[in-house]
Amino acid sequence: MAKRSKLEIIGDMLTVIQEKRGRIKPTHLMYKANLSHAQLTGYLEELVQKEMIEEVQTPQDTKYIIITDKGCKFVQKIQEMKQFEKSFGFE
Repeated sequence: MAKRSKLEIIGDMLTVIQEKRGRIKPTHLMYKANLSHAQLTGYLEELVQKEMIEEVQTPQDTKYIIITDKGCKFVQKIQEMKQFEKSFGFE
């Protein structure tokens, strides 16, 4: 299997969050997106900076990652790009 690009990994992460009704615990995201802890930490920092996700803490001290509108738009554009590639026979 080919190595995933940075764009594919970010797309996978945001899609996973979206599929979990817009919020997920970091550990669950790490497993679902097939990332190491170090990779997850790096990508989370970048996605927070780019305002695609937010990290929130509940009063019970549970940490969640929440996708923002900007993150949802990114997922939509990635899906459109995949459809575009498919329409020309690239997959």
